[in-house]
Amino acid sequence: MIIGYIGLGNMGGPMCRNIIKGGNEVVVFDLNPAAVQQCVEIGGKAGASLAETVAQADIIMTSLPMPTDVEAVALGPGGILENAKDGAIYVDLSTNSPTVVKRIAAALAEKGVKMLDAPVSGGVAGAEAATIAIMIGGDRQAFQSCLPVFESFGKKIVHTGELGSGSVAKLVNNMLAFCNMTAAAEAMMLGAAAGIDHDTLSEVINNSSGASFAYRTMNHKVKKGDWSPNFAINLANKDMRLALQLAEELDVPMNIAPQVKAVFHAARSMGWGGDDVTALMRVYETTMRRSVRD
Repeated sequence: MIIGYIGLGNMGGPMCRNIIKGGNEVVVFDLNPAAVQQCVEIGGKAGASLAETVAQADIIMTSLPMPTDVEAVALGPGGILENAKDGAIYVDLSTNSPTVVKRIAAALAEKGVKMLDAPVSGGVAGAEAATIAIMIGGDRQAFQSCLPVFESFGKKIVHTGELGSGSVAKLVNNMLAFCNMTAAAEAMMLGAAAGIDHDTLSEVINNSSGASFAYRTMNHKVKKGDWSPNFAINLANKDMRLALQLAEELDVPMNIAPQVKAVFHAARSMGWGGDDVTALMRVYETTMRRSVRD
């Protein structure tokens, strides 16, 4: 069984390398030659083009930044629709729109290609350690066929239901995480403005009902003033946009998420889109003209 892997970025690269380390035959393609070389050095094979990579594969996997990128690779010239063999399985690991996923799947089905949407959660560290969670929507038989591959780079693997449900689960999870993170930033700034010591407040929160993964992540990065990207604001903004689009499609009222999206928009307009999502704290620090670490 040959796996064609497309997209070797911050998440895609380490996930692909773990698949290779798991003993799978993997052909890789990316526009970054250095990322391809990293995979080749541990046993992967470089695809000469997107079309060649797809044509060889029994399982095609993509890990790409935006839904438009996924759609271009899947349905565009030289892509999956034109080159996948009958009976291949396409797995999209990107955070995608459920609507886009279903549109791609419908087009590929006419060529005899089944699709799974399989977004992941756990950050770059989880991708490198093969401990990420993978939430997979789509045909159960296709899921079972790909399960050994999923197990080579993920720890918590959940079949979420019908096609598109993996993307729904990922968007709901990320929306919740980013709302919690923004609330954590506001709480930390309120405490700083009121004059309580940052470490003292942190000790209280971490041992009280306000504790959360989002707060701990925010506090860790803010305390060091380290905005190096683990998950960039630009990507978080994209995920929030997709979550709000889904809510609009389903007529679900959203009161908190649009405000969080506005904070991300402000951070991007201030030039911090490439920084870690925790850098949303800088919006509050700039507004208040003070650091929470003072």
